[in-house]
Amino acid sequence: MGDKYQNLNSTVSKQGKVVTQIIHFKGGTKRTFTGVISESLTQGQFTKFFRTDGSMVMINDENVLCIEIFKEK
Repeated sequence: MGDKYQNLNSTVSKQGKVVTQIIHFKGGTKRTFTGVISESLTQGQFTKFFRTDGSMVMINDENVLCIEIFKEK
C-alpha cells in the first residue's frame, strides 16, 4: 500500500492504516464506509479515497457536515 499513495500526512492516518468512516451529509443522511485506506485520502472539491475491496469513493465536500473515523482491527 505504501508505494501506491503519496503520503499527505492526513490526520486520519493517525487512527490506523484502514479505518471506517461515517459521513454525515446535509439533510440528515449518513453513510458508513468500511475498509477505507487512510493513506489514499486526497482532498479538493471532492474528497477521494480507496477501499480495501478496490473501490474508489468520491464525496462532494460541500454536502458534508461531519465525518466520524474509527480504527479497524
